[in-house]
Amino acid sequence: MKLIDNIFFDLDHTLWDFDKNSDLTFLKILKKNDISIDVSKFLNFYHPINRKYWEMYRVNKVSKADLRYYRLSDTFKKLNYDINDDLINQLAIDYIEHLSDFNHLIPDTLTVLDLLKSKYKMHIITNGFKEVQKRKLQKSDLIQYFETVTISEDVGVKKPHKLIFDHALTSANTNVKNSIMIGDNFNADILGALGVGMKAIYYDFHKTNEHERENMIIVNSLKEIIPILL
Repeated sequence: MKLIDNIFFDLDHTLWDFDKNSDLTFLKILKKNDISIDVSKFLNFYHPINRKYWEMYRVNKVSKADLRYYRLSDTFKKLNYDINDDLINQLAIDYIEHLSDFNHLIPDTLTVLDLLKSKYKMHIITNGFKEVQKRKLQKSDLIQYFETVTISEDVGVKKPHKLIFDHALTSANTNVKNSIMIGDNFNADILGALGVGMKAIYYDFHKTNEHERENMIIVNSLKEIIPILL
């Protein structure tokens, strides 16, 4: 792709397999806290509830603390499972502490990064919690591929806000004409990048059936990025 020499990646669901690692974390912490429930039922309720609260968090409708508490509280209510606030708060702490114990990656992540690293400077822009995102990158060994890491909590705004993209571009010492964003969240990653003038590759992880538009390409797997960028 002409002019492009810097690639900005999202982390969760784009490179780091959030769903698989999160599920394994719940298996661990529910057992640790002696909570006897059907974990598959718990996860079936938890995933959509978690996505709902993350969208609310992204647009500042809930705080970080509320997200961590209510995504669990609402799930247990759906299961009609009686649990006290102290245990919910302990689970919230344990979840953050143990999430980076598991580091499964999206298929072809390392292959793609290894192929791209000789031609491009690569960076991360993520809306995740900073204490967790840094550990994920380190424990998964993904950190070795990236020259800069921009985390929303450090910047003070979340994707798709213009300021987080401006901050990432400045940190990378590059500009929109030479940069492309790759991510799985259409609103946060793709519309955010397009809004500041970057090109974007939408990894349609969630199968949303969005349509391509100017300066945007859709892929259904990471390996489809290779013929586009090399």
